[in-house]
Amino acid sequence: MLDKLLGRAELKARIEELEDENHHLERQLEAESDRRADAVSDKQDAEERVNRLEDRIAELEDRVERSQERDERDREPRRAESLRGDRLASVLDRLESVTTGPEGALSAAITDDNTLPDAVTTAAGDDSAGVIRGAAPTLYYTDDAGIVSVALRPPILPDAFTAWDNTFDIDREWFQPVGRLVFAVVRADVCAVGVYEGGERVDFEGFESSVKSEHSKGGFSQSRFERIRDEQIDEHLDESAELIETLIEDSDPDRVVLTGEQAIVGELAELADHTASTDAGGKPADAIEHAFADFWTTRLVAV
Repeated sequence: MLDKLLGRAELKARIEELEDENHHLERQLEAESDRRADAVSDKQDAEERVNRLEDRIAELEDRVERSQERDERDREPRRAESLRGDRLASVLDRLESVTTGPEGALSAAITDDNTLPDAVTTAAGDDSAGVIRGAAPTLYYTDDAGIVSVALRPPILPDAFTAWDNTFDIDREWFQPVGRLVFAVVRADVCAVGVYEGGERVDFEGFESSVKSEHSKGGFSQSRFERIRDEQIDEHLDESAELIETLIEDSDPDRVVLTGEQAIVGELAELADHTASTDAGGKPADAIEHAFADFWTTRLVAV
């Protein structure tokens, strides 16, 4: 009665309502906090799953890549052979005898072992790509029936090309010493130059120079020894260049090939159409015979 008189009953009722409302809001807040905590937890779980899946994907991709690389390495050529002379001529004759329908024979000069022409990959198949890359730089020949599939690395590789025709694109000048040829071998102390007609040597000149090869103990200094040796090599190169130029002028060759020590060849490269390094040693006559046989050798890889 007193509460009613003093108006406290209404206030108490209001307080109870507010307490109930506050309790309800607290429950809502707790529920929202739980939902947020669950959401954060769910997000973290999802991120962990994504990370695990990405790691698994990366692992599988790496396994696939390593498997492909292993397959390419494990894929061996059907056979390999070094060709020269009559054996080389016989193989080239056989390839030249192949005739297909229009655009049934693929010829490709591959100069880059990292990237194969699309036509080669399509014609040879992915499982043979590793073998062809291993043979590069090379000429690759195949037909649309897959009867022929062979890589030939000739002494003189033409610029990169890819061509479909009814026969294989074969130029004997890539493989053999056709026509009139000046062939030279130059080392730091040896020069040998021959003139060839259709692979047969018809003229030859060569000489040896006295070039210091070792610095003896005592005597002049190492620097003086190296200077003297360099002067001797320079004089030898001048005489070699003069001999090569003389035989070129006298024989008027179709081509000039220069072989020898890589650094030496680089000094005289402007005299030649084609150059190559060789380890041919011995006297001039022996050196040129060895170098000539090595240079005019074609590597065959049956894919």
